[in-house]
Amino acid sequence: MASSWRQLVCLRSGLWILIFYYVYSHLKVVLAEDVDSCENLRLGQYLCKDPKIDEATQEPENCREKTAWVECLPAPNISCRFSNGTEFRFSGDEVGFNKTITCRNVSGYSYKVAVALSLFLGWLGADRFYLGYPALGLLKFCTVGFCGIGTLIDFILIAMQVSPSVM
Repeated sequence: MASSWRQLVCLRSGLWILIFYYVYSHLKVVLAEDVDSCENLRLGQYLCKDPKIDEATQEPENCREKTAWVECLPAPNISCRFSNGTEFRFSGDEVGFNKTITCRNVSGYSYKVAVALSLFLGWLGADRFYLGYPALGLLKFCTVGFCGIGTLIDFILIAMQVSPSVM
């Protein structure tokens, strides 16, 4: 009976040693990782603020050449390296980096006006004239909006801001 008790205690202590070794080796790998650049943080390690939207164009206010910048805040206790090489541990309230997002540069045209023209006068090509495509506008005018199919397609594209002039 005593020998089986000793075997059980020895087996349990050996099991605990294996568990400890596994946890220790895993923590050693995790803690030994180099601090990565702030731009290379994974999703969940940072939160980006919503961009300020321009009411007229429905695009971010700082949209230039199809890109805009938003401020991102790393999560608390995340360490990362800035572009100048300094390492910083964040508390969750500081802006860590700016992330680029894509935007559709509307070249100063009003999104609301373009949608309204496409909805009501799209069959005459007024939307394309307004957006700076007189050749397409004239073609739509002569074909009565490509028999209605072009008008529908243009309305959907302009509403989704996928039209060539709205991109």
